[in-house]
Amino acid sequence: YVCSTWGNNHFKTFDGDIYQFSGSCYYNFVSDCRETYKEFSVHIQRALNSNGHPVIQYIVVKITDIMVLLKPNLAVVDGQIVKTPYYTSGVLIESGEIYTKIYARLGMVLMWNQQDALMVELDNKFNNRTCGLCGDYNGIPIYNEFINGDASYNSITYGNLQKISKPDAECEDPDETQALPSCNEHRDECQRLLTSSAFADCRLRLNVEMYIQACMQDKCACNGKEDSFCLCSTISEYSRQCSHAGGRPGEWRTQNFC
Repeated sequence: YVCSTWGNNHFKTFDGDIYQFSGSCYYNFVSDCRETYKEFSVHIQRALNSNGHPVIQYIVVKITDIMVLLKPNLAVVDGQIVKTPYYTSGVLIESGEIYTKIYARLGMVLMWNQQDALMVELDNKFNNRTCGLCGDYNGIPIYNEFINGDASYNSITYGNLQKISKPDAECEDPDETQALPSCNEHRDECQRLLTSSAFADCRLRLNVEMYIQACMQDKCACNGKEDSFCLCSTISEYSRQCSHAGGRPGEWRTQNFC
């Protein structure tokens, strides 16, 4: 089971909810949340890059007693910069031109494209044991993330709850009262791109509607700027998720597109 975040602040929980949360603070992406002993945690901080797009600035991963800090093209383990591939007590860190990956023997795989997209896969022994932006991994969408007892949260309230306070950090919580625009004028284009023949093998494996909605939000946010980030990040994520689900996406990138 996979939790991911990508592009214009989209998140997909282990239980399959897709939501948008644009917080720029330091957040718990996913942690083992049993009270006594936490086996792992993954914390992230986003920032805007020079083009004004949100990218993941750094990731802090704690696995048992090992602390790993990832930045683009840099891995630091317990305070020391390491050359990859790097192996230490049950943890392997690899990095290639595009992806940095961490494999942990306790049942976690992390994959980061060193820019906007992060994916964490967990062994199902962590069912019902996680918390953070990825949700509780109980197999039931909405419950315990966006509905808790009698209370219901919108995605921004939920995201703000996952903030980790750092004494020196100054960052604003996103406004919980802002409604997302409907963006319906972009539906046709997003639908055409995500149901093209290149993705024929993906249709039965993933809920394409959720990605169409994310694509529509991206197009809205970009306000007509023809920028590859606006269209490509959600299509890339759909392609990655399809591969991960055992599908074979065709060649959808062209010289003029993404």
